[in-house]
Amino acid sequence: MGFDPRSVPLSVLDLAPVCEGSDVSAALANSVDLARHAEALGYRRFWLAEHHNMPGIASAATAVLIAHVAAHTSKIRVGAGGIMLPNHSPLQVAEQFGTLAALHPGRIDLGVGRAPGTDHATARALRRYFDSAEQFPQDVQELLRYFEPVQPGQAVQAVPGAGLGVPVWILGSSLFGAQLAAALGLPYAFASHFAPDALEEALLVYHRHFRPSKHCAEPHVMLAVNVVAAATDAEARRLFTTPQQAFVNLRRGRPGLIPPPVDDIEAYWNPQEKAGVERALACSVVGSRDTVAEGLARFVQRHRPDELIVVANLHDHQARLESYRIAAEAWGLAAAG
Repeated sequence: MGFDPRSVPLSVLDLAPVCEGSDVSAALANSVDLARHAEALGYRRFWLAEHHNMPGIASAATAVLIAHVAAHTSKIRVGAGGIMLPNHSPLQVAEQFGTLAALHPGRIDLGVGRAPGTDHATARALRRYFDSAEQFPQDVQELLRYFEPVQPGQAVQAVPGAGLGVPVWILGSSLFGAQLAAALGLPYAFASHFAPDALEEALLVYHRHFRPSKHCAEPHVMLAVNVVAAATDAEARRLFTTPQQAFVNLRRGRPGLIPPPVDDIEAYWNPQEKAGVERALACSVVGSRDTVAEGLARFVQRHRPDELIVVANLHDHQARLESYRIAAEAWGLAAAG
């Protein structure tokens, strides 16, 4: 029998967008609403991302928001996609996610990355003894040890955390993360939704060098894709102008609130900006239900991930809910049917 692309599970990556005309309280309420919606539709995971000093992203205190979302859902796995480990001590992360795992057994994921998720000035403000991401491999191994059962004579333990075995994923957009995930035998999530350039090479490195471990017996990859779905291709393309504008604003050094869609994106960017944004957002599927079904199937057939995590960073909350509903229906999620 041939490979069925639709056997690949779908998950949600949420940036808790703070939109023009709205505020942080509404953004956080919308994240909870989206998580409940995704749970009802049959999505596997709901991950939140750590970003700092970004007016349009409300998930900076990621563990706090994960606790809130998990408390308002019952089945869907909730996690970090991810925690930027250079901003934190591994012990504190283990305690936070140990607490989450104790509150919500079997439902918490911890994805970790080595980027600061912000600018240099904010990185220094986050962790004043910040040395850079060079310690990331050692930090990951220290974090993993805190989730192991306590050993005799162990001087420092995570309470809660020890013995809980919280699943740890390596996040990345380069060969570095692929090599580390392979060496440690950990699942790997690639940020193809905004940095797809090294996607194919990173997958090759990860699969070629993977060492089985007690965490994973075989390689396990999740790929991120922008998915904007609507009743028609034209309306989906219009909605997609929101993340396109947001990327232009970021590249102009003016990150702000999430903008509403525009009718003419060509009037918003110059040719150089257009080329850069189209390259960054190359892993995007935008359109009606049938267009999304075909686009996701092509992406999965080409890259053969074990899971997909989809992003719809839209201005209008109802349009975002509808996008995830159409995507779930297009992919044949049982609950959506």
